[in-house]
Amino acid sequence: MKYVILIHANPEPWGHPTGDFTAEGRAMDPAERERRRGTFETLMGEISASGELVMAEALAAPTASTVYRWAAGGSVATDGPYAETKEQLAGFFQVDCATRERAEEIAERFAHPGDVIELRPAMWGDGDDR
Repeated sequence: MKYVILIHANPEPWGHPTGDFTAEGRAMDPAERERRRGTFETLMGEISASGELVMAEALAAPTASTVYRWAAGGSVATDGPYAETKEQLAGFFQVDCATRERAEEIAERFAHPGDVIELRPAMWGDGDDR
């Protein structure tokens, strides 16, 4: 079954890896930050080798976005950022895991100071999770 691991982070300041730019990440001891980076690289190697990593993409700052809304019978485009939330979507990883428990295990390892991690099953138009 495919899952998307969504990485949310505070947009001020914006950058990747998000943990280097969040207030919590910047306050972390540099040695601990480097240890966490190594742990993350180990995870990337592990899920690449197992075939569980399908794709990943970091996203540009929310200020580079354009949002399209439906209004008065047509779409209206506006410049971003748009969502009135503290965190913005910073990137995503798609994984293909045999069980939800394995996807949860992987997603838990994505959590870094200042980030909010969301695991969501991929879904097809017929309503089935895949």
